[in-house]
Amino acid sequence: MSVVEIDRVEKHYGSVAALAGVSLTFADGEFFGLLGPSGSGKTTLLRAIAGFVDPDAGVIRLDGRDIGHTPVHKREIGMVFQNYALFPHMSVFDNIAFGLSVRGQPSQDIKRRVGEMLALVRLSGMEKRTPRQLSGGQQQRIALARALVTRPRLLLLDEPLGALDKRLRQQMQIELKQIQREVGITTIFVTHDQEEALTLSDRIAIFDEGKVVQAGNPHAVYERPATAFAANFLGDANFFEGKVLGPGRVAAAEGEIATEDPLTAAGASVMLAVRPEKISLVRPDAPVTPGNRLEGRMGQAVYSGMSTIYKVTVADRELTVFAQNRSGQDFAPGDAVRLEWSPSHSVVVQP
Repeated sequence: MSVVEIDRVEKHYGSVAALAGVSLTFADGEFFGLLGPSGSGKTTLLRAIAGFVDPDAGVIRLDGRDIGHTPVHKREIGMVFQNYALFPHMSVFDNIAFGLSVRGQPSQDIKRRVGEMLALVRLSGMEKRTPRQLSGGQQQRIALARALVTRPRLLLLDEPLGALDKRLRQQMQIELKQIQREVGITTIFVTHDQEEALTLSDRIAIFDEGKVVQAGNPHAVYERPATAFAANFLGDANFFEGKVLGPGRVAAAEGEIATEDPLTAAGASVMLAVRPEKISLVRPDAPVTPGNRLEGRMGQAVYSGMSTIYKVTVADRELTVFAQNRSGQDFAPGDAVRLEWSPSHSVVVQP
């Protein structure tokens, strides 16, 4: 069992709060993603768990034990850095074996454990190669094997796939998730890549200015963002500001918008977020469907293969619509269009 508890942890650098009272719990065997822009606090938290950063306040517990004063090498934590930090002059075998060697493990045990790790990361037979003879994906897997060979209770990954190209990164996301499931180790990883966070994580936490803006399973955080920042950082969103007309009805500059979310009293200010892929584009003369409808004029269209990103002008502002390339419907700049979406996709967010 490896449960990590972060209890009101703070870290300041001068007047800047890198961590401002962060509290999180990472469950046993969970793959947890820390997501946020540069300087938001996610890497500081990871390094505090590892022991490289001393918090100014708060407690970090591993299975109920305060590890705040435990030396780095005694925390039973494995870590993979963005640049992998492999020893270039050592063979693959010696890189993986390093942690066991410094612990004085018998040579036969080291050989057996290294063999098990190479099999786990599917690189058996690579023992004699050096890091420079490996591809980026192979180096990443060797770094992972080195982190796991000592049987740590917790695995920390700092931008583990950031140095790989897109295709290899997508492949390694699948492999990394599979290896983590096979080992069953509690894993916390830092990323600024939205797709990576959604693909790998059992749960995610979005950071901003040293605080956790929102945490939960990826589907819930994406579909029901709590704040405008969360909606905009994890994906894209169109925002509508307006006044509450009554239950489920908001008057915005673009027109009346319906929502299924609870609203405050009539006349109160409110902000709604709508994901671009939730909106459908139709011709103005198309049959009307129940739900939200706004009239607009087509602007720029960006074709990306699987989908097209449309920019539509509605009431002097530009909205974004994502459409999969399957309908065969084509819109030209200047065309009159109608935007439609379900009230359930109008999400109330905090500005």
